[in-house]
Amino acid sequence: MDLTEEQVLAMAPDESSRKAGKELAKPAKWVSTGFSEAALWGECQGSGSKPYQTQVDTGAMAFRCSCPSRKFPCKHGVGLLLYYAREKASFVQQEQPAWVTEWISKRTEKAEKKAQQTTEAKPVDEAAQNKRMDARHRKVSDGLEELVRWTKDLIRNGIIGLPDKGADMCENMARRMVDAQASGLAAILREMAEISYYSEGWQQTFMDQLLRLYLAAQAYSHLDKLEPSLQQDIRTLIGYSQSQEELKTQIGVTDTWLVLGKQSTEDDRLITERYWLYGLTTRRPALVLQFTIRHQPQTQLMPAPGSCVRAELVYYPSAAPMRALIKTQQAAPADYQFRGHAGWTDVMAAQTQVSSQWPLYNDQVYTIAALTPVQRNGQWWLRDEQEQEMQLRPDFRSLWKLLALSGGQPLPMVVIGRETQYEPIGVWYQQEYKVL
Repeated sequence: MDLTEEQVLAMAPDESSRKAGKELAKPAKWVSTGFSEAALWGECQGSGSKPYQTQVDTGAMAFRCSCPSRKFPCKHGVGLLLYYAREKASFVQQEQPAWVTEWISKRTEKAEKKAQQTTEAKPVDEAAQNKRMDARHRKVSDGLEELVRWTKDLIRNGIIGLPDKGADMCENMARRMVDAQASGLAAILREMAEISYYSEGWQQTFMDQLLRLYLAAQAYSHLDKLEPSLQQDIRTLIGYSQSQEELKTQIGVTDTWLVLGKQSTEDDRLITERYWLYGLTTRRPALVLQFTIRHQPQTQLMPAPGSCVRAELVYYPSAAPMRALIKTQQAAPADYQFRGHAGWTDVMAAQTQVSSQWPLYNDQVYTIAALTPVQRNGQWWLRDEQEQEMQLRPDFRSLWKLLALSGGQPLPMVVIGRETQYEPIGVWYQQEYKVL
């Protein structure tokens, strides 16, 4: 493994784990340490008589510890990795202790058994499955008919009065979409409910989202006339899920991927993590989503932002594939050589291509050479070498870190966004990649 302290700290589940992990990243805290080709381990002396046994599966970046913490990784896992990142020479490659070998063996056995169960899956009752699909299709269709009437009424009556009732109206319709099993559209409506209706320019934001709802509903009513990839995009936007186990049976794209950054949101204890990746050879971007319930272990521990991972990714079916899942992965040496677009003209060309394939696309990720943050008329912009500018999202939280790194000078940068507003998530600085 070749991890930096910043990458290790990015794996911690919360700030208290980061702080405690830093305190444990010292030789005096560890009774013994070691590593092998498959694992990293250590025994950390706690308050009890027996030290805590902490171990890391370095291939899949999975953690286990004998401490009672329910966090993954716990502070001991963070401390062990942080200690390793700081002082690799202190760790000796050796034969694994029995407690490490047992854990690694169980993980291998479990993975093999899961793969076998997938190949020996029971035959699907197609009649029952078709019946369930037809029932859901009717519920979704009925709900979308009501949604179309709602959008038409809004346009017919005008939106001038929305500041007084917009949030409640959108929230009520969101609940209706949940009843109709169209959770994806419910999420869009909840975003509309959170619009600041007394801020300047709210009308454009609202109408953009309303248009997405209307187009999605109309497209679903003519689903059989669309190409298969667009059909899948519409179904996904509405809220239909796809079996990850089925996807993992497909051949993916193998490359060394740079983990550009991570964005996290939480809604009623459900944590959604969005990992943005970039293939160093294929030059393809990818978005990997991870869903967890707070205080419950992750099903798959993702590589830290800023690190490289050798992985096979399977893209979800789409007219413009972006979302993917990781089929296999292993650690890879860091490679921070910049690859990407020359400026905003290239980005707009790439975005036009995506839009022509899938008009209702979400945020995209772009690597762009030599962007400079500049302030004009009280607003921050990102300027390229051709003096073209794009607006920085007003809610961007790492502005001062970006300014400190750039010092007013252009830097190769990674941005997330679409159309006219973007948010930087990382920069190349002094031959390294820095996550914002």
